[in-house]
Amino acid sequence: MRLADYTTIGLGGPARDFVRAGTTAELLEAVRAADASGEPVLILGGGSNLVVADEGFCGTVVQVATRGFHLDHGHLDHGLVTVAAGEDWDAVVARSVAEGLAGLECLSGIPGLAGATPIQNVGAYGQEVSQTIAQVRVYDRTTGEILNIPNEQCGFGYRTSVFRGVDAFVVLSVSFRLAVQTRSAPVRYAELATSLGVSVGDQPESTEVRAAVIELRQRKGMVIDPADPDTRSVGSFFVNPVLDGAALAAVEAAARARCGPQTRVPRFDAGDGRVKVPAAWLIERAGFGKGYHPGDGARISAKHTLALVNSGSASTAGLMALAREIRDGVRDAFGVSLAAEPVLVGVAL
Repeated sequence: MRLADYTTIGLGGPARDFVRAGTTAELLEAVRAADASGEPVLILGGGSNLVVADEGFCGTVVQVATRGFHLDHGHLDHGLVTVAAGEDWDAVVARSVAEGLAGLECLSGIPGLAGATPIQNVGAYGQEVSQTIAQVRVYDRTTGEILNIPNEQCGFGYRTSVFRGVDAFVVLSVSFRLAVQTRSAPVRYAELATSLGVSVGDQPESTEVRAAVIELRQRKGMVIDPADPDTRSVGSFFVNPVLDGAALAAVEAAARARCGPQTRVPRFDAGDGRVKVPAAWLIERAGFGKGYHPGDGARISAKHTLALVNSGSASTAGLMALAREIRDGVRDAFGVSLAAEPVLVGVAL
């Protein structure tokens, strides 16, 4: 069973054992059985944020294929949507919008499953799932308990949570508290506002926002399309770095020296006196443009600098070599070390 067949980037060697769990009971049984035998476990969702070594995974891969979408209208100002971990994420967003619920529309077109969204606090175009998650239901592999963890205990941060980078929890379902309205949440992202022809802070119809987000993502190769080789990726490979004032000043000085005295580093407020700087901007100005191809089958997307693409003949080793080359180039140029956004299995940046 080649894991390359279960990842959007099409890379990864074989799994020693593979179990498809179509129900929560099957998911719990598979994980408990592997844990009881001391077998390593890899929980597999949609494979859209996963890079697996060429050697594969020496353990049990449990594919989450659970289904369930429940909408509770019994609230005055919001609807509570609870979805199984195995539900397709974009289908969840589409149905929520169709039900007249707002809060997820900017997260349209993101590949993968619902259970993965709280793990890395999925976000795009000014929205993050942490803004609407009410609770996450998990299986605690350490204690054997099933827990309902409320939002405030999830440790949400920029592309992180208490679930990321640990093996203790298996997400079973996620509950979202969404506004009962056909208009979207306030548009916070300038590029999206421009695409919609509105001002930042306006609230157009959620259906319009969803359509605009999908169009923007398609232009960048960030919507899975078998006919488009630029979508054979894990989406954004690097996390946008969050910098304090001193680190930003150093980046600005390096940018002026490298790109000219009038250069301004783009930034977005990240709270607590920090700013978020686009990794794509740093990558391009470190000399790695769209389509950059070192010649071994892995390349930068021709549409989006943050996406590293398997051209069809790449290996995981080649992909990681390219990622390290980019990381080192940005660090040498600007003194910033980029971190990987996808989950890395058997490899390290």
